[in-house]
Amino acid sequence: MSLIQEKPIQEVPTQRPESHPLASPEPDPTRYLRLALRLVGVTFIIGIYTLVIVWPSGWSWHMGHSLNVPHYLQMILGVYATLGVFLVIASRNPLAHLSLIWFTVWSNVVHAGIMAAQSLVNPEHRGHLVGDVPLLLVVAAVLAVLTPQGKAASALAAGKK
Repeated sequence: MSLIQEKPIQEVPTQRPESHPLASPEPDPTRYLRLALRLVGVTFIIGIYTLVIVWPSGWSWHMGHSLNVPHYLQMILGVYATLGVFLVIASRNPLAHLSLIWFTVWSNVVHAGIMAAQSLVNPEHRGHLVGDVPLLLVVAAVLAVLTPQGKAASALAAGKK
């Protein structure tokens, strides 16, 4: 019996990595945006009310700790909860909901700016400068950074269709 083989063994053709059934698909450039939209959405749905109850001086414009929610706060909570539901829906396909995402970015900037100015004028509301004002700006910044813009958004949207 010879240890040297006369005929070479035929190589088994290998599949290219991208065609392999267990290979991961192309990385999704909106992955982190989708996650951020879900987190922001859920925070808007249930988190804001929770923070109003836990830390009223940083999250509510009424004085004291009370489960009796003032009318204006009910309105704000309703608007933000509704926005939160739509952000969760938008997280499924963010490129189809860019206007909603940018509305969220800019409305948070405006809301934070108005609240910051009111907090500076009214010393009893300074807690907002370390509560909801910074959080609104962080939400706006995160969504703005993660949202594709211009040609990148157009290219991604064209590739998704």
